[in-house]
Amino acid sequence: MNCEKITLESGQTRWVCREDAPPNPVTGKRRPIERRGKTKKEAKKKVEDIIDYLKNNGVDRRASASINFKSLAEKWLTVYEATGVKRGSVRIREKEVNILCSYLGEINTIKITHEMYQNMLLDLDKKGYARNSIKGVNTCANMIFNYAIRNKYMEYNPREGATVPKKSITVEDLEKDKIEETYFEGNELDLFLDAVLKIGLDLDKERFYTLAFTGMRPGELIALKKDDLDFEENTIRISKTLYNENNNMKEYNIDTTKTNKARTINVDEKIMSMLKKLIHKNDKYKMKYRTQVEDFHDEDFVFQRYNGYPFITKNLATRMKRILKYIKVEKNLTPHSFRHTHISMLTESGSELPTIMKKVGHEDPNTTLKIYTHVTEKMKIKSVQKLTDLHSDLINKI
Repeated sequence: MNCEKITLESGQTRWVCREDAPPNPVTGKRRPIERRGKTKKEAKKKVEDIIDYLKNNGVDRRASASINFKSLAEKWLTVYEATGVKRGSVRIREKEVNILCSYLGEINTIKITHEMYQNMLLDLDKKGYARNSIKGVNTCANMIFNYAIRNKYMEYNPREGATVPKKSITVEDLEKDKIEETYFEGNELDLFLDAVLKIGLDLDKERFYTLAFTGMRPGELIALKKDDLDFEENTIRISKTLYNENNNMKEYNIDTTKTNKARTINVDEKIMSMLKKLIHKNDKYKMKYRTQVEDFHDEDFVFQRYNGYPFITKNLATRMKRILKYIKVEKNLTPHSFRHTHISMLTESGSELPTIMKKVGHEDPNTTLKIYTHVTEKMKIKSVQKLTDLHSDLINKI
């Protein structure tokens, strides 16, 4: 350690001691530490204390104070994207980062406190954000703060112990949160598909019937290509999903399925026959127009536009809303609801839970189990009623 005696402008004397601390773990650059004291011993002790602190904690407050939360979040987001997560997941995190930055963006990372963070969560709740959205923001913040700790920007995670506000559940909420609100009941599906046949537009029949009788995800449906269909075995291979961030038909991305696993499912012969006719129609059209249509996209998508490009999931949702409006079903159903509908259909047909999960490509049994349990309970009630009806003479004698 290098120490020297200096004279201040006031005429007073002080001691200055200097020594290099361990390199900055973030930048790799040397960190010279300089401290003053009335005595050499005092100045030396200050330098030793700060170096000991940096060795044990690894956080240089002067360096970390120059990094605001927005810069930190951008660094983390770059690393997160590099882990190979799907673009859809990255986009969700980007939205959560934007929410976090609207509160913490310009604050020096080292100055973010637990109280400051907790107040942000409370304010999000006051502004009407859904609890699941706030939970997503909370999870995102946790990943960012842990990244900061690993890289020596912070000493502790201000998110630790934070509470995500939870609204009191009312009877009305319980009545709204019924699992059957997430899928078509048998009579509702009949109404919908009947309306599709009556007033459906181009490809409505093929797409909605396929969704209902296969249980595949909307993104998996629009990603299907000609080679995925086996008309001899009546099977469909589901190995990919289509993602279109900007809703531009030419800017789509093909990715693996949500579970990163391919599956091959058996499909009703009539559904396959319907799709076979569509393939023949596509092939016939391609032979005639691919040289006439400018920029024809020759990728053999099963559900394709006039120029060969695939549709986006938003198109499915728009078409579905049109049909629902016609039949006046009040449920808030989406194209994803056909997955839940198919699970209920398989349950009613007697399929076991593992078989259903394998067909729809579910690894987490939570959603599948909710629908499966709900439908089986309803079937038990119906079976009791059937028994009563069969032996009504005996029952009536009571």
